[in-house]
Amino acid sequence: MDQEKNPTPPAESASDTPPAQEESTQAQPSVQDLLAASRGDVSKSEGTPAAKGRTTVTPTAREASSNTVADPAAPGDVSNKEVPSATPAAARAVPGSGASKTTSTPTASVNKGVTRAAAAKPPAAGPVVQSAPEPPINKLRRRIVWASIASFLGVSFLMFLRFFLPRTIMEPSSVFRIGFPGDYSFGVDTKWQQQHRIWVVKNSERLFVIFAKCTHLGCTPDWKASENKFKCPCHGSGYDSEGINFEGPAPRPMDRARVEMDAEGQVVVDTSKLFDAPKGGQSHFDDTGAFIRV
Repeated sequence: MDQEKNPTPPAESASDTPPAQEESTQAQPSVQDLLAASRGDVSKSEGTPAAKGRTTVTPTAREASSNTVADPAAPGDVSNKEVPSATPAAARAVPGSGASKTTSTPTASVNKGVTRAAAAKPPAAGPVVQSAPEPPINKLRRRIVWASIASFLGVSFLMFLRFFLPRTIMEPSSVFRIGFPGDYSFGVDTKWQQQHRIWVVKNSERLFVIFAKCTHLGCTPDWKASENKFKCPCHGSGYDSEGINFEGPAPRPMDRARVEMDAEGQVVVDTSKLFDAPKGGQSHFDDTGAFIRV
């Protein structure tokens, strides 16, 4: 009874399918077709005998992949090559030249016109941690250290060279000129005391030179013009205007330097040769060279 009220409609045969619906069913593109279309590996000869057994792309699939951009073909690869429909997807991804080609999984973004480069864009990098800059180098301190090292090495090198030089004492010459006899007046002249450690004494008969060295311990006495005597500041020895001792611990008179006249008439003094008057011995103050007659 139920069957009578709701009779089952007879199954439609394959021959009853409308031609338009059958054509759309047969023209439904597959995933492999979309990949082939995105790479440009489609057959341009449709409906020819050579295209039998090959995959063709319908207008619907072409329109879906019209906005995609294909990767450039590898060297030795042929563009727009025909690929059999029976070829698996893994084999389609490898070009004929043997070079590997990386393809992304087809997504809805490919069909919407998004380029493959944008679809395969890697995720954005995370936050970058920047280390603190190193403190500046104290260049002044470094220069001081290097200058100290260079100075030390330089002084050491000079000391090394000085070791091979002769050991001499840089002292003024013991032979020198003091001018003409007429340049001096009677009495004691002290102008050469600081430079040559001598006093020039002139009286009515002779001119001689006293070597300014105390005969006690070798100190340099001072000329006291107010007292008309030489006074040793060390132990108080006293000498008269001609250098003869008369007080203090000095044992004998002060020595006299050798004097002579040169060709120009100037007085030449030689402090390396001295004339003395030892206590209880013979005096050499009257020897030749101990004075100059005026």
